[in-house]
Amino acid sequence: TRGILRGLHYQVERPQAKLVSVVEGEIFDVAVDIRTGSPNYGKWVGVKLDATTRKQLFVPAGFAHGFLVLSERALVSYKCTEYYEPKSEGGIIWNCPEIGVEWPLDVAPVLSAKDAAYPSLSKARK
Repeated sequence: TRGILRGLHYQVERPQAKLVSVVEGEIFDVAVDIRTGSPNYGKWVGVKLDATTRKQLFVPAGFAHGFLVLSERALVSYKCTEYYEPKSEGGIIWNCPEIGVEWPLDVAPVLSAKDAAYPSLSKARK
């Protein structure tokens, strides 16, 4: 529902590439380069995805991913290159000042307890 913010998620041992699309509604989708040694480490890209334009975002392995629901309701679809492995899960706090994602927020985001507790980029599990 509107205002839900998920992420920033990734997997450590079994990194996933993801193809993200929206079946219903609209989201702001974000990918952050967390590949150690990358010249783009800590940089992010964000794009609006919606069911009307049917644009997709490819998130390479080694990137953290998150999204904010902009419409009243959204249904998000992922195609992943690896299976989800709970023991391999990592995350970075959505508003990490080291990354500086410019989320298009007009209200406080709704976060899960897990997403609200994630550390900054420099303290994240890698």
